[in-house]
Amino acid sequence: MMTPKALGELVRMSQRLGDPTKEYLILGEGNTSAQCDEESFWVKASGMELATIGEEGFCLLRFPAVLDLLMSGEPLSDDAIKERLNGASVHACLLRPSVETVLHAQLLNLPEVRFVAHTHPQSVLSLLCSKGVEQAIAGRIFPDEIVSCGIAPVFVPYTDPGLPLAKAVHEGVHAFIDQYGERPKAILMQNHGLIALGENPKECESVTAMWVKTARVLIDTAAFGGPSFLSPEHVKRIHTRPDEEYRRKMIEGAS
Repeated sequence: MMTPKALGELVRMSQRLGDPTKEYLILGEGNTSAQCDEESFWVKASGMELATIGEEGFCLLRFPAVLDLLMSGEPLSDDAIKERLNGASVHACLLRPSVETVLHAQLLNLPEVRFVAHTHPQSVLSLLCSKGVEQAIAGRIFPDEIVSCGIAPVFVPYTDPGLPLAKAVHEGVHAFIDQYGERPKAILMQNHGLIALGENPKECESVTAMWVKTARVLIDTAAFGGPSFLSPEHVKRIHTRPDEEYRRKMIEGAS
């Protein structure tokens, strides 16, 4: 079970991700979250800049009230969703929770996910905004991509941000779990950005950094005929090698 100290870790992770030298996002882009305990979670308030955010830039919300929105079959207006999210706050929050609050709530309920980082790195966006993105990400291209980012990313076609996107991500994530028997580490949203999932801040940051490198390499391969994908057998071997699992835990600071 997490305690409110997760908020301090969340603030520091957010500030590192928002570092302008990394070019992961600018202005009020992106959002982050962390599990406080089994009943509640912290999520970035809308419009706050990650580079300079403090504890006051996050809202504490109740999981059940937010997840009810995900499972609701009734059509809801933007104003109705806003009202429901405001009503889900544990304490009165003068700021508005991120439009992606429902998305964060469902991801924080996955096994071994305690932190979520959504960013808009320029190299990743260049890939996600291209016509050939699905072909470009159809395979893995080097071992460390697999070690840090998992056997594959979840790809979500462009969907209206907010509740519609949360539902599309929910569908994509559970299709991934059905296929691979484990939760994903990265989600790629077409024409939108990257989501990194982690048991701790270091895992989120490692996944983000490696996907930025992967996107850059994929883009550079266009000059020499496109990517040469590793075979499925090689990908599975790297993903399941004990030495690579040990190295992954060292990189991510996992127990």
